[in-house]
Amino acid sequence: MYRSMEYGDTARVIKPADPVEYRLGTVIDVRYSTPHTTYARRYTLRFPNGDERTYPAAHVKRATRADDRAALEAALTTAAEAVRDACRIAHDYDADLSTGTASLLRRLIDLASLRLGLTFNPANPTRPQLTRHQDGGDQ
Repeated sequence: MYRSMEYGDTARVIKPADPVEYRLGTVIDVRYSTPHTTYARRYTLRFPNGDERTYPAAHVKRATRADDRAALEAALTTAAEAVRDACRIAHDYDADLSTGTASLLRRLIDLASLRLGLTFNPANPTRPQLTRHQDGGDQ
C-alpha cells in the first residue's frame, strides 16, 4: 500500500549528485498533485547542514538511522577490504608505506569495533553478520 511521507519523516535521495545528498534529510514540505489525493508529487528535504532542496517524489525514499548504520557497516567493510589489499601490496613495494597502511588498517578496524561494534579479522574483513538478541531483534 502506498503511503506518502509526512512532515518530520526522514528520507534519502535515491541517486545523490553531491555530498549533501548522501546525508539523511528530514521532510519539511510535501506537495500533492491535487488537494484531494494522498499521492505526493514533490518533497522538500532539510539536510543536517541546513540546505533545503525539493525533489520529485520518485527521487527520494523513506530512510531511517538504521539505514545509516547499515550503510556505514557496508562502507567500513569495503574500506577495510581495500586498505587490507593495499597493505599487502605496500609490503612488497616500500617498508614505510607498508607500516603506514598497516596503521591505517588497524585504526579503521578499531573505529569500526569501538563505534559500531563490528568485528573484523584484519587478514580477512568479511561482511558482518547481524547477531540476534534474546528478544529476537537484530543488533
